[in-house]
Amino acid sequence: MDHDTRRQKQQALMTELLERKIRLHAQHLYDQRGQAEGRALQDWVEAESQVLENSILAPLYRKSRAEGASSEEFGASDNSHERVNPTPSEAGA
Repeated sequence: MDHDTRRQKQQALMTELLERKIRLHAQHLYDQRGQAEGRALQDWVEAESQVLENSILAPLYRKSRAEGASSEEFGASDNSHERVNPTPSEAGA
């Protein structure tokens, strides 16, 4: 495996781990509110902000998310690695 491929796989793994951490924190926020419905996106954004606030991986995560969004806009498919794309319903509601 060449250096670039290894780097891309490591970055994808780090991004996925951050997304899992955000998802768990969003679930925690949802649970703290008594599992009241209708604020999944707000829970996700708040969790994302709190998790990334102290993470040195925040720039990598944001870049990855931006690249994923632009690929989806143009109908491109990036199957080079599995990405976890949480939906608001997975984010705690």
